[in-house]
Parts: sequence; C-alpha cells; structure tokens
Amino acid sequence: MRFRRLRKNETMRRLFRETRISSEELIQPFFVVDGSSKKEAIASMPGIYRHSTDNLLRSIEQYQKLGGHAGLFFGVGSKKDANATSAYSPAGIVQKAVKAVKKNFPGFLVITDVCLCGYTNHGHCGIVRDNYVDNDETIKILGKAAVSHAAAGADIVAPSDMMDLRVKQIREDLDANGFQDTAIMSYAVKYASSFYGPFRDAAESTPHFGDRKSYQMDPANSREALKEAKQDIKEGADVIMVKPALAYLDIIASLKSQFNVPIAAYSVSGEYSMIKAAAAKNWINERDVVLESLTAIKRAGAGVIISYHAADILKWLSKDQ
Repeated sequence: MRFRRLRKNETMRRLFRETRISSEELIQPFFVVDGSSKKEAIASMPGIYRHSTDNLLRSIEQYQKLGGHAGLFFGVGSKKDANATSAYSPAGIVQKAVKAVKKNFPGFLVITDVCLCGYTNHGHCGIVRDNYVDNDETIKILGKAAVSHAAAGADIVAPSDMMDLRVKQIREDLDANGFQDTAIMSYAVKYASSFYGPFRDAAESTPHFGDRKSYQMDPANSREALKEAKQDIKEGADVIMVKPALAYLDIIASLKSQFNVPIAAYSVSGEYSMIKAAAAKNWINERDVVLESLTAIKRAGAGVIISYHAADILKWLSKDQ
C-alpha cells in the first residue's frame, strides 16, 4: 500500500478528508455593554470588541452575511454588587441585547452565558460568604438569571460557573416558568485554566481576591471530567462543553466515547490571543494555524466549536469553496 496516492493533489486530499469544519458548527462569542454607539476594542484580543446593543446588531448582521448562525453572549456589567442583582434583572445588559437580537434576527441562535462574575463587585462566579463562594445560594441566583434570559428569548442558556447542582436548579426553574423548550448547554468540564486571562480583561471579571480553583476543575484531573459530565447530563444538560479546548483534546475524546449527547468545545481567549500575537509577528500563518487547531478539536470529538475566530473562519471557508 502506498499511502501517498491519496495525497497526490489538493482535489484528492479534499475528497478523502476525514474531518471537515462547517459554518453550522461554529459559535461566535459577543460581549455586550450598556450605552449606545459603543464599539470598544479589547487590547488583549485584537479584532474582538465590546458592543452596545445597537452596534451588536450591526455586528451580527455582518456575521450572518458570512454564514454565521449562532452566538454566545456575555454581559459586561456596569452595575455590580455583592449579590449580582443585575444578572437576573429584566432590564439587564444581556436581557436587553437578546430581545433586540431576536426582534431583528429571529432565526439567529442565541446562547447566553449564565454566570455571576460579570455582575459581582468581587469578581467571583457566585455569592461570597466569609471569603468563600456559597454553592447553594449561588445556584438560586443562577436559576433566576437563566429564567430571565429565556424570558428575553434565549434559545439556549449556558451555565459556566461550575457550582454543584446548578444544572438541576436551572432546569427546574426553567420548567416551572414555562420554558421547557429552552435548552441547557452546560460548561460541564471547565478547568481552572491559565488560558482565560484575555477573557477576564474583556468581561472585566477578574476576581478581586483569591482564585477560582475551589470551583473550577484541576487541570491535572481527567477522570473527574467524566463524573462532572455524567452528573450534568443526569441533571438535565442537553449539551455538555469542555473548556478550554485545545489543551484538553483528550478530555473531549473521552467524553465523546462515553456519552451520547452533543459535545461542545470552547477555544478560549488565551488560545485566540496567542495565535493573534504570533501572527502579528509573522511567526505563523494565522489562517493555517487556526484551521489546523479547529480541525484537531473537531477530530477529537467536538460537534460544536465556540471560537473567537469564527467570523474569520467563515471568510476563509468561503474562499476555499
């Protein structure tokens, strides 16, 4: 057998390619802020912006023209307190943005991040008591936030806090309020990763004390990932996610082999910014590295990929056709 026969030219390679990336599998994150006519550049994430709702609509219109179908929305709170009250306010940032998006682009799939870190005055993902995040108090607030997002029109809510039993709480609260058809994409396996730095700049969500290691997973653990994912599925998660993606391909593959639910992977801010920085120095070819990275994520077993490069990828894919 001569394996090079099937690699002879580009047409041949495309014909027998095992793993392909398509527009239907990509989710673009969006950061939303209060105000109007705002498009704030994020220094650590070139090409990514914080948008006021009016500019967000223009950005989504452009993204749809490229072939984009879905977005993951993060609110960057301007009103923060110890109990994250703006996280579940009907007049909150994300809630207003979702209503506007659904009014103008009813077919666009809206996924909302459900967490408290962007709305607390201490930057942690939950309610703090005695310098420790109180799990059971936090999940009650998360349930309220998820219901407020669904009421605004969110198709999927995505809890990213890593509190125990939060999927169960959210599912019960959604069902009790008539949102049985709102899906849950759980950040089932979210590691306490060093790759989140640029995101925390973008979302203004850096903890003011301590770290998040008491609730996010230890990067050294893999068996624990299976337990976390299994529990979230049992509690009602429709989709389970691994975050970060590229450094945890083994975890994605493990979950794919064990569970018969859709697997999402989040190619996080640190992965994005490292590629951008190296490309700016002409040390790498940005397009080729991004497509290779996402192909690896897809090959490992992810059926859905959240990527800050999503809009760029759609441009590249259209040129390849």
